[in-house]
Amino acid sequence: MITMTKNNYHIPVLLQNCIEGLNIKPDGIYADVTYGGGGHSSEILKHLLTGKLIAFDQDEEAVNNKIEDDRIIPVKQNFRFLKKNLDLYSASPLDGILADLGVSSHQFDEPKRGFSTRFDSELDMRMNQGQRLTASEVLNTYEEDKLKKVFIEYGELENASRLARTLCTLRKSKPVETVNDLKEIANQFVRKGKENQYHAQLFQALRIEVNNELDALKELLMQSVDVLKSGGRLVVISYHSLEDRLVKNFMRSGKFEGDSERDFFGNPLVPFKVITRKPIMPGEKELEQNSRARSAKLRIAEKL
Repeated sequence: MITMTKNNYHIPVLLQNCIEGLNIKPDGIYADVTYGGGGHSSEILKHLLTGKLIAFDQDEEAVNNKIEDDRIIPVKQNFRFLKKNLDLYSASPLDGILADLGVSSHQFDEPKRGFSTRFDSELDMRMNQGQRLTASEVLNTYEEDKLKKVFIEYGELENASRLARTLCTLRKSKPVETVNDLKEIANQFVRKGKENQYHAQLFQALRIEVNNELDALKELLMQSVDVLKSGGRLVVISYHSLEDRLVKNFMRSGKFEGDSERDFFGNPLVPFKVITRKPIMPGEKELEQNSRARSAKLRIAEKL
């Protein structure tokens, strides 16, 4: 078992805000669907007596980083399989769900995982290392139009068309296999001084595609309506606008696009009461300790 410290795995973001948002009952049942380094889970357990915590993570390294506690049930699964696993463990309805989306500090800092632009490594980016699709395979096998769509929809990249076309041309003579291979190609299309931002957007786009992140998030949010009890809390931290927009819209209307449905009298039919009208963001003190929390947005809703 890896000893969990702030130095060797992941600093939990907006920790106390999340705990307050969950409104934890000592005998309640909760799900941490992004266990990671166990920072949020550890704090949830401090507030439980006879309650239970179901901890999901698809990353083998996170699963091995488990907490030894009889009140926690570890599940090595993507959170898109939330309902199925809760049924398996007779663990629903839940009193609360916590999701801290995105990539953990450990995943960013592990060169071989290929998530970071700081290290030259193979272009992997799989959160579940048992799956087949990698970032390298996306870059070397996707047709030009499909690559362009990934770059635009998930990275909002300038020159997405030219980048996709160039990649498809160059890979015929030499596969794009490493971080530096990709950065060298991408630099042809970056405005001077914007290299780091462009690389970050490009890597975000590939990571979302490799891990099917937005579809998984949609499935989690839809399932939350079924598995939370009345009064149960949904607490979600997002790190980019694509995630945050889905979370905000679903909490507000029960839909990802458009207005909520209405009953015969015109009253909105919504599954949640929004607790946070505006997202909670890290303060200066937290950012001094963890600069990677800068883009975090926390939203909280309560099941009606």
